[in-house]
Amino acid sequence: MAGYDGPLQSMVFRNADLPALFHRADELAVTRQREAVQATRLQLFLLVLGALLAAVPGGLRLSGGFQLAGALSASAYAGVLLVTYRAARRRPKAQWRLNRSAAEFIKSMSWRYAVHGAPFTTDAADADRLFVARLEDGLAELRKVGWQDPREAEKSAGLELITPAMRMLREKPFRVRKETYVRDRLIEQRTWYHRRQVVSRHATALWSATTAALTLGALLLGLLRAFSVGGSPLAAALLTAAAAASVAWSQSRSHQPLIAAHALVEQDLAALHTAMETHVTETDWPTAVYETERVVSPQHTDWLIQHRA
Repeated sequence: MAGYDGPLQSMVFRNADLPALFHRADELAVTRQREAVQATRLQLFLLVLGALLAAVPGGLRLSGGFQLAGALSASAYAGVLLVTYRAARRRPKAQWRLNRSAAEFIKSMSWRYAVHGAPFTTDAADADRLFVARLEDGLAELRKVGWQDPREAEKSAGLELITPAMRMLREKPFRVRKETYVRDRLIEQRTWYHRRQVVSRHATALWSATTAALTLGALLLGLLRAFSVGGSPLAAALLTAAAAASVAWSQSRSHQPLIAAHALVEQDLAALHTAMETHVTETDWPTAVYETERVVSPQHTDWLIQHRA
């Protein structure tokens, strides 16, 4: 059941209560993200493998002068080109971001409608029609930049955009709508951004330590060779390639910019949370909800990343 009625007509509103179009866009975003991450991981692995095989002494020479290591190295580099070509055609990273933007836009608009956030205020004339019109206008803008609307491919254009739970919450009094929004949306988002900061910090520490260890190993081998003490050129090549791959992987995940951006968003949400709990009235409510949804939008996070990178 979407919500429950208690003594104070309290209600719970979760992602399951959002339109089916949100869930489809969210699923596509997760799938495309996984595909993009796997493509990057495979490219870096094949590059390191190719460098390793290319540095094998003697090249594992077979009869007729054929070098097995060289052939395998070339195959690894060819694999990199193949993965790159496939990624260029399928554009998983772009589709990941577009579907994520679509899903979060639908989610944000649904929350604004359900709790009377601007422009779907209490006195809005025909809020249902206004919601559908604004939602379709926003999705049309995403289609212009390459978003593939799942309704077109799956022939489900008649999918309901306003769920019973959304209408139920919209009909609740201001006190219930405020309580539900603060608990199930604002606090949930604060928790999410805090959790992502922790994950990004751990990942940054891990990959920084990995890069430093690999580089230090290559440095020591280089010093040994410089003084003719020893040192394997194969090991040095492998460590160098692995360190480069570690740097590239860390950069592709944008952990450091995300830490700063998510921290700023969490701070803004904390301020909005305090305001909603202390002095935001029913008159101020539509604007406060609108501002909260602006802060948690992917576009706002991307803007922060660009200026904090």
